[in-house]
Amino acid sequence: MPMFQKMFKGAAVLVVSGSALLAGCGTDMQADTQGEHEEIISNLVEAGFPADDIMVADGQVYVGRDAHVTLDASREMLQTDPHTQEQYRTTNLVSSSISRICIVPNAAFSNNSTLMSALDRAIANYNALGLSFTMQRGGSGCSATISARTMSGAGGSAGFPSGGRPYGIINIGTGTASYGVAVVEHVITHELGHCVGLRHSDYYNRSISCGGAATNEGSAGVGAIHIPNTPTTATRGGSLMNSCFGSSETGNFKSSDVTALQTLY
Repeated sequence: MPMFQKMFKGAAVLVVSGSALLAGCGTDMQADTQGEHEEIISNLVEAGFPADDIMVADGQVYVGRDAHVTLDASREMLQTDPHTQEQYRTTNLVSSSISRICIVPNAAFSNNSTLMSALDRAIANYNALGLSFTMQRGGSGCSATISARTMSGAGGSAGFPSGGRPYGIINIGTGTASYGVAVVEHVITHELGHCVGLRHSDYYNRSISCGGAATNEGSAGVGAIHIPNTPTTATRGGSLMNSCFGSSETGNFKSSDVTALQTLY
């Protein structure tokens, strides 16, 4: 079964070309942005991330193909122990004051029927668990909002909670739709998992789900804290939060994912 990154390596190739164009534009704002990106990338490499696992897309730096890293987070990484092997959650979580998280698709997302069907199924995945928060598509009475947007290619990207609020954006590749609703549901549910504080279950060895060389994402400046009553080691197909996914995903949580979320929330 073919395995796919949450954000495809093909996107990284595109980004390298885009970065070269950006560097040649010459405005002060673009130069400042380029300098910040270079420092983040330098910090990530120093913290032990392979260069080919780092990419710049839409003006943001990502590691692990789908985790947004800010400049401050990259600096904090240099002050942490890169050999920490525990897992699953970030240090920051969603506050108990957040009772309703609204997922708001933009126009491009709304116009894709497969993505919209998958989003509804992903929201239902979370609402079935009886967590301290519920999710809904659009609407009012929101304690927090996550914008659902499209990007090119397949896979997705998101970030981690900050200030007690979930990360505010998920990006889902329109190319993912070609694998069917269940696979898109898997990717959306996965990215929403990052938004509420879940790390990759195989963050310490991405080859478990992705194949290839063993790659450790490290603490990524956001923590890698084991959640009680969940496995400390990952297996291929053992968690929806594995780094890579296949073309036959069901889109449903595994038992360890349910335990992790119900323990946290």
